[in-house]
Amino acid sequence: MAADSVLHHPHIQTLYCDHHGWLQGWLRKKLGNAFDAADLAQDTFLRILAAPDDTPEKQGDWQLREPRAYLTVVAKRLLANLYRRRSLEQAYFEALSALPEPQAPSPEQQAIILETLQEIDAMLDGLAPPVRRAFLMAQLEGLGYAEIAATLGVSERTVKRYMAEAMARCILLAA
Repeated sequence: MAADSVLHHPHIQTLYCDHHGWLQGWLRKKLGNAFDAADLAQDTFLRILAAPDDTPEKQGDWQLREPRAYLTVVAKRLLANLYRRRSLEQAYFEALSALPEPQAPSPEQQAIILETLQEIDAMLDGLAPPVRRAFLMAQLEGLGYAEIAATLGVSERTVKRYMAEAMARCILLAA
């Protein structure tokens, strides 16, 4: 049976009209929340409509002897799913809350970092342009000495000398 024909089936309409209000009230008592009860009542009927064709109730033309018992079983399964999902969400939020807060540097730390960066910038400005370029290529771009030598058109030995000079300046800066 297609979904459209199920929606227009008189027994499904009767089941919904006769028992939706009761089911929603029953769920409201269980949940203590009218909004969740309305959602679960709706989901219960959606679950029934989406039942596979080989479901005995569907094959029996939805003529149920105990419709409220049937609705209760379906709704209890959905309730269990809801509680399981909420439990999982709660565990996730607790795990998130246990994580350390991201720490921003204090104003004092920010000032120290800014001052250090300015000192590094001044030190780099004091280097000869090819030395500065070789140092930045190695430190910022992660290039090896051979790549730097090829880019600058100098020997690897010259790149090593440039790097030694730049590192010596860094050591002086740190002292």
